[in-house]
Amino acid sequence: MIMHYNVNTIPVGVLGASGYAGRELCALVASHPRVSLAFATANEQRGQTIRVGGRTVTFQGPDDVALDSAAVVFCALPHGASLPWVTRAREAGARVVDLSSDLRPGHGGGDAVYGMPELPAGQNGALLREQIRSADVVANPGCYPTSILLALAPLVRAGVVAPGATVIANSASGVSGAGNTPKREYLFAEIAGDYRAYGVGNTHRHLKEMTATLGTIGANADLVFTPHLLPVARGILSTITIPLTAAPDDPLAIYREAYADEPFIEVADQQPTLHDVVRRNVVRLTATMIAGTRTPTLLVTSAIDNLVKGAAGQALQNANLMLGLDETLGLPA
Repeated sequence: MIMHYNVNTIPVGVLGASGYAGRELCALVASHPRVSLAFATANEQRGQTIRVGGRTVTFQGPDDVALDSAAVVFCALPHGASLPWVTRAREAGARVVDLSSDLRPGHGGGDAVYGMPELPAGQNGALLREQIRSADVVANPGCYPTSILLALAPLVRAGVVAPGATVIANSASGVSGAGNTPKREYLFAEIAGDYRAYGVGNTHRHLKEMTATLGTIGANADLVFTPHLLPVARGILSTITIPLTAAPDDPLAIYREAYADEPFIEVADQQPTLHDVVRRNVVRLTATMIAGTRTPTLLVTSAIDNLVKGAAGQALQNANLMLGLDETLGLPA
């Protein structure tokens, strides 16, 4: 299907725009210089109007929009409900960035390209960025995997992770990562002043995505992942311990080399905090050798905004690539 666009803007649509990631997408699109919002759907909130990015958006029912009016459709529907709409959007001629887990590695995948531009596509050194440019469907990564995989990938590629190692990743996320469906355990009175682990025992759904992806880049290690709930609205801080083959002279040298040309990855000398990354499309990380261990062990700390680089921002970054635009366009860095 041939689509004709305004010379100044390219139409995009958001399915599931009433969720936190969907609203974030609408706000980012509103301030983007080259794309415009063709539609935003919300089944239960159809007809309701919100203000995002200084603009008014009225939600439509998903069956009431013309999917072929968008060059790219962002599918921000719940996990398990997204795949049929991805298929419908493709049949209408649109390209798709799917924010659910339905098409991610370890969950089926299909023909979708994994949407983490800075990550290796395999063991040959090429990055996923090049596959994303020509992809019809991109599976946008989860927020936890974004914070963890980009912290591990340079070490795996450099061959410095101890063979058969157990990598331990502890991640703490703001409450918006759980979505906006009302649940008692996420009420302010339940989370304020508290801090707790969940998905313990390596049972969190994001683990499949991470282990499958690590396998594609040649990792020979077990991953133990424990998420925690922070009493804040947004942001993820991950601390990851990695046994190494030997202690490097400069733990950050591998990261500086791997990410020297990456606009959205910041390699820092100091420990990153959530204040460093909130409302920015960046991963900020650092690495420090751990003292007092018999095996040389590295501690990597990474921070992201779960709604931006962990969801909507990364989705727009992928769309920029798919549309042949500057990858950084319209994204807060």
